[in-house]
Amino acid sequence: MLTMKFGGTSVGDTPRLREVVSIISQFINERPIVVASAMGGVTNVLLETARKALERRTGEVHAAVESLSERHMAVAQEFLRDDARRAALIKEQQASFDELTQLYNGVALLRELSPRSLDAIASFGELLSCRQIAAILEESGIPSAFIDARTVIRTDAAFGEAAVDFAWSYPRIADAVTPLVAKGAVPVVTGFIASTEDGITTTVGRSGSDYTGSIVGAATGSSEVWIWTDVDGVMTADPRTVPTARVLPAVSYREAAEMSYFGAKVIHPKTMVPAIEKRIPIRIKNTFNPSHPGTLITASSQAGERAAKTVTSIDDLAVIAIEGNGMIGVPGVSGRIFSALARAQVNVMMISQASSEHNVCFLVPRKDSAAGVRVLREEFGVDIARKFIDDVTVREPVSIVAVVGEGMIGAKGIAGRTFDAVAKADVNIIAIAQGSSELNISFVVEQADARKAVRAVHDAFYAA
Repeated sequence: MLTMKFGGTSVGDTPRLREVVSIISQFINERPIVVASAMGGVTNVLLETARKALERRTGEVHAAVESLSERHMAVAQEFLRDDARRAALIKEQQASFDELTQLYNGVALLRELSPRSLDAIASFGELLSCRQIAAILEESGIPSAFIDARTVIRTDAAFGEAAVDFAWSYPRIADAVTPLVAKGAVPVVTGFIASTEDGITTTVGRSGSDYTGSIVGAATGSSEVWIWTDVDGVMTADPRTVPTARVLPAVSYREAAEMSYFGAKVIHPKTMVPAIEKRIPIRIKNTFNPSHPGTLITASSQAGERAAKTVTSIDDLAVIAIEGNGMIGVPGVSGRIFSALARAQVNVMMISQASSEHNVCFLVPRKDSAAGVRVLREEFGVDIARKFIDDVTVREPVSIVAVVGEGMIGAKGIAGRTFDAVAKADVNIIAIAQGSSELNISFVVEQADARKAVRAVHDAFYAA
C-alpha cells in the first residue's frame, strides 16, 4: 500500500484535480490510499467568515458561503457526467453548506467564537474536498470510498492542536481502510480533522493534513507516504533567495525536522512522528511535475558529497539580552529568565551565552519582544535597581540563519567555512549557537543582511 496526501494547491481547481486523478491512476497497482486537504484557500475563507459572523456581518457571511458553494458545485458539474452520481454529491455538499450556515448563525446569535467552534467550522473544507475527490475517482472508473477521519482518529479536546490517541486510532484506521484496498478501491480520507471520545470535531494543528497522511500510512503499514505539494522536493535553500538552489534527493528525519524548525518549507516535525515510529519513508513530490522523483525522507542520512545539506533562515525575530557582572556565578539566573518568559508565553527559539555568564541573549518572535522585555524587567527589577544587572535590551528585526546536515557531525572546518563566507559577504554576526549533536550551526544577523548571508553560505558549500 502507498499513502498519498494531496495538499490544497494540488486539489485547488479543475486542472489540478484532473492531475490528481491521473497520478492516482498511474500508481493504482501500488494500492493507493488518498488523504486530502481542503481546496486551496478554503480553510482561510471558512475561518475569516467565522469572524465576520462573530461581528454579525450577515451579508458578507452569506456571500462567502454562496461563493464556496458555487466553487464546489462547479466541480461536480464539471467532472460528474453520471446524473445519479452528480445529484448524490450535490445533495451531500448542500447538506454540508446548510450545516455550515447554521454554525455561522449560532456564532452570530451567541456572539461567541470558541476554539471548539473554529474547529467545527474549519472541518468543512476537508469534508467537501474529499467527498468530491471520491466521486471524481468513481466517475473516472476507479472504485473509491470517502472516509470521514472523525470516525477513525480520536484526539483529546485541545481544540486547534489536538493530540492523537494512537492506540485507539491505529486499529480503527486499519479496519476501515485495509478491506477497501483489498477489494481494489481507493479510500479517500479527510486530512486535518478528527474527533474526541464524545464525537466532537477537532483539528490536529499546523500542516494537519500532512500529519493525517503520516498517521494513516503508519496505521496501514504503507510502503511509503507521499506528500504531494507544489515544489519538487526539499531544496538546499529557498530558491527565491538562492536561484542556484537544487533539490535534495534524500534527507534524514532529523535533518528534515531541523530544516523545518529553521524556516524551510519541508514538513512539520509532528508529521514525521508516526513515520519514524513505524520506520516508513516519506517522499515529497510535486503535482505540477509528477515525473520528478522528489525528496525521500528516511531514518538514515545519505550525506553524499556535501556535509551541509541546506541553508535556511527565519525572519521577523528579536534578540533580547540580559547582562551584568552580578550574574556571574549566581545560580538560578537562567531559570528565572525562562520561567518569566514561559509565564508570558514567549517562545524562545535560540539561546547564546558567554562562558563568563556576563551576558545571556536569546531569540524570540518579534511580535513577542515587547512582552518578553516587560516580563524580564519585572522579574529582575530589584537586580537592575541594585546594579547587579545592567538592563534588559532588545535588538530587532533580526534573522536566524541555519546550516543543517548530518554530514557535519564530526566533520572538520564546517564552522570555519560558514563564518569565513559570512565575513567575506561583509555581514556582521550578532550571536552564534551550535548544539552538541553538531547537526546544525545557527547564527543571528540583522534581517537586512539575512538573504546575503544565506547566499554566501550556500555558495561556500554548493559552488561548482
